Amino acid sequence: MSKQFSALGISEPILKSLTDMKISVPTEIQEKSIPILLTKTDDFVGLAKTGTGKTAAFGLPLLQLIDLDNKNIQAIILVPTRELGHQIFSNMETYAKYLPEISIAATCGGIPIKPQIERLSNPTHIVIATPGRLIDLIKRNTINVKQAKYLVLDEADEMVTALKEGLDEIIAELPKNRRTLLFSATMPGTIKQLVQKYMSKHVTQVSADMKTVGNLGIDHQYIVVDPIEKLDVLMHFLTSKEGERGIIFCKTKAAVNKLAKNLAINRFSSGALHGSLTQPIRDRIMEQFREGHINILVATDLAARGIDVKEISYVVNYHLPDVYEAYVHRSGRTARAGAKGLSLTVLQKEEAGELADFEKELGIKFTEFKKPDANSIEENNTFLWAKQIFKTKPNHEVSPILKDKIKTVFHHLTKDELIEKMLASYLLQNKNEAISKTETTVKKKR
Repeated sequence: MSKQFSALGISEPILKSLTDMKISVPTEIQEKSIPILLTKTDDFVGLAKTGTGKTAAFGLPLLQLIDLDNKNIQAIILVPTRELGHQIFSNMETYAKYLPEISIAATCGGIPIKPQIERLSNPTHIVIATPGRLIDLIKRNTINVKQAKYLVLDEADEMVTALKEGLDEIIAELPKNRRTLLFSATMPGTIKQLVQKYMSKHVTQVSADMKTVGNLGIDHQYIVVDPIEKLDVLMHFLTSKEGERGIIFCKTKAAVNKLAKNLAINRFSSGALHGSLTQPIRDRIMEQFREGHINILVATDLAARGIDVKEISYVVNYHLPDVYEAYVHRSGRTARAGAKGLSLTVLQKEEAGELADFEKELGIKFTEFKKPDANSIEENNTFLWAKQIFKTKPNHEVSPILKDKIKTVFHHLTKDELIEKMLASYLLQNKNEAISKTETTVKKKR
């Protein structure tokens, strides 16, 4: 292992930390980026798919380039979300395990600023920040980046809006002779504009197998549904994946909340993640997801940045993303670290024609996911109804007299007979509700 990474120019203390982490083989983006970052001084653009080790691609050489005699901030790493910032901070701390002299700080939004200001009063070499929080610190004169040698823009395509609004303010504080490193999973026009505006004419660019989205381990599938059956079809799919971990992407915060509520009602182990939640709640949900206490995460695109969980076996696009780049990031949450994964896109009939554009733009091929028939969906809904009953907590406020009366009604029934009667009652009720809905629809048409 050491020979492979040492051949890239990585120093012994960092090699030792990689050995501890059982990282044995450099990824393609690491292999292409690290020697250039260590030996050249040009600005740099690295393009690689989500989950291919971009953090180590810039993080390892950055640690090695830090001048330990210089106590000023030497590197700024900008990230789109606190979740990603926390992940990078954790990774960098681990990489620097045998470099105790290097000081790394995370200053991201969504949490109190005062502890971060206090932290920055101590010598710091590397700062990982979200754009908004960094600008806030600059305006308060509580951070000095005037001697920073390196600016890293990580997941730049997910940070375009924030960068447009604040990068001028950040750049104004940095020295003109800094070195800018940009890493991204995609290269839309907006990122090309950033490169032209903020980076030097001498830019080295490397790409790591950008021909296909994610990696060959991702199975891209789609299913076409009617609006009325969308939730039932999703729950049928989730039942088939019980015990596995996955992420469901929705377009809006309201859609995330609505879907998460429906999944909770049907006793799926799930949690919601979007930008309007407080940071402590987001942190708690992410911790529950990482530790396996919940198996399903319902999230918006931006809120899901920084989720680096290897055992995510599937991703569901409950709503088709508006832009191709969003699909890259969504599908890239699964099939990480060489594993296999499924990216399932749920479409309505009028959206089906858009798949061809995604295939052409991203160089992928969608195959059709077999839609469950009406009988299978009904059986699954019945199974979920039974789970709801099983997981319902007893109501201890019911009077003992009423309980005794109910017990008298059922006392002569065996367990099997009681189940048969409850099941028959549930199915009859569903049938009557279906007839009522049909009659209402017919009347409206008249």
